[in-house]
Amino acid sequence: MYFQQFYLGCLAHGSYLIGSEGEAAVIDPQRDVDQYIEAAEKAGLAIKYIFETHLHADFVSGHKELSERTGADIVFGAKAGAAFPHIAAHDGDIFRIGEVCLTVLETPGHTPESICILAKDTASSKPEKLFSGDTLFIGDVGRPDLVGSKGYSAEEMAALMYDSLHEKLLNLPDDVEVYPAHGAGSLCGKQLSDERSSSIGQQKKFNYALQPMSKETFVEVLTADQPEVPAYFPKDVELNRLGAVPLKELAMPRALSAPETLQYLEKGAVVLDVRSAAEYSANHIEGALNIGLGGQFASWAGTLVEVGTAVVVVANTKFQVEEAVLRLARVGIESVVGYLENGMDAWIEAGYAASSSSLIGVDELLRLLEAKNELLVIDVRRRGEFASGHVPGAMNIPLAELPEQLSKIPSGWPLAVICAAGYRSTIAKGILERRGLKPLLNIKGGTAAWKSAGYPVEEEQGVPA
Repeated sequence: MYFQQFYLGCLAHGSYLIGSEGEAAVIDPQRDVDQYIEAAEKAGLAIKYIFETHLHADFVSGHKELSERTGADIVFGAKAGAAFPHIAAHDGDIFRIGEVCLTVLETPGHTPESICILAKDTASSKPEKLFSGDTLFIGDVGRPDLVGSKGYSAEEMAALMYDSLHEKLLNLPDDVEVYPAHGAGSLCGKQLSDERSSSIGQQKKFNYALQPMSKETFVEVLTADQPEVPAYFPKDVELNRLGAVPLKELAMPRALSAPETLQYLEKGAVVLDVRSAAEYSANHIEGALNIGLGGQFASWAGTLVEVGTAVVVVANTKFQVEEAVLRLARVGIESVVGYLENGMDAWIEAGYAASSSSLIGVDELLRLLEAKNELLVIDVRRRGEFASGHVPGAMNIPLAELPEQLSKIPSGWPLAVICAAGYRSTIAKGILERRGLKPLLNIKGGTAAWKSAGYPVEEEQGVPA
C-alpha cells in the first residue's frame, strides 16, 4: 500500500493519498490539487476515486477540479446531495484500488451525511486505516452544531454521533490507525490534539468523548462550550455542494497604486495587511486589518472578512500576495481586487500618512496597571482560555465576536489588547482602529509572556479550558 498524508497547517487540515497496484484514492482534498496529481504520478498511480467524508464547512475542497483533471469518480455519503455527478455511497459499500479495499461507514453526527473510510490492504497483515473525517479526531469528536446539520438540533446530531461512535467506530480493533481531517486549531471541534494520527485503542484511553458515559451525558458534554461558528462556514458548505471552480479560473488581482488603494478603502474595501505583527506595528495604513501569513491566516480571514467583500492586499513581496490569494480562496474568499504595488513604501512615497502601533511588553503593562492608570485590558482569547488565567481586571471579548461586541467597550479609555502570544491581539488592534478606537496598546508576547514573568493571574471556575 502506498500512503501519504498532506497536512495544511493554516487550516489544520489533513488530506490523504492512498494507492495500490497502479490505482489511488484521494480523501478530503484541499482546494489546490496539484500536489495530489504530482504525488500520484511520481508513485505511478492513477487517481480512481476522490472521497469526501462530508460537506466541509471550514474550507473549500478541490474535489471537482481534481475529478475533471484525472477522470476520478467523486464519492460522497448518500445524504450529501451534491449538485454534480458523483457516487452516493451507503454503509458497507466497498471500493477497490488495487489490493486495497475501501469500505464506507456511515457515521452521522458531525453532519447528517458524514462517512468514514476503512482501508484494508488485502495483501498485507498491517492494521487497517480509518479515515475518520470530522467524526473522530485525535482527542475529540466532531462538533454537532454546524451548518451541515441544517434541520437538526445540536442535541439530535450529538445523539447520532453517540450511536455512530458506539455502533461503528468503537467496535473496530484497537490497532486500527486513525487519520482525521483536522488537528489542533480547527473550529470543527473544541479540544483537538496536535497529533496527526492515533489508533482506536489509544483514543479509547485518552479521548474524553469516548469514555464510558450514557447517551444523555454524552449529548450534554458534546453540546456544551463549543467555539464560535464563523460566518463563512455555511457559504463554504454550499460551495462544496455545488463544486468550486478551478483555481486557475479565478481572476488574479491587479497591481494598485497608492491612490487607487485609497479609493478602494474609501468605498469600503478591506485592506488586508499580511505582513508580520512587528512590520505592521512599525507602519500600516490606518484601518488596515493585519492577519499575518505566519499564523492561522485562512481561518481568521474567513472569520473576519465577509465573503464577497472587496479585498486589497498589502504585502512585502509578490510571493506573499500570491500566497494570500491562494489561502483566501481555500476558505471561499475570491474577491481580492488588487494589491498595493511596492507595499508600504509606495504608500509613504505617495505622501499618505502611515499609522503605527504601540507595542509594549508585559513589564510595561504591569507598571501601567500598578500606577492605577485608566487602562482597560481587552483579552481576545476564547472564553476557556481566558478562564484558565488572565491579567487581573481584564475584559474578555473573543476575537471572533469583537466586531459585533464593540459597544461593550467603555468609551474614552485607553485600551491594551492581549491574547495568548500576540497574533490575535494584532488582528484585534486593526479591528479596533478601523472603528476609530484610540489610543491602543498591543501586548507583546501576550498572556504567555505575562505568566512566564510570574505576574498575578485571575482564574474563573467552572469554565472549560
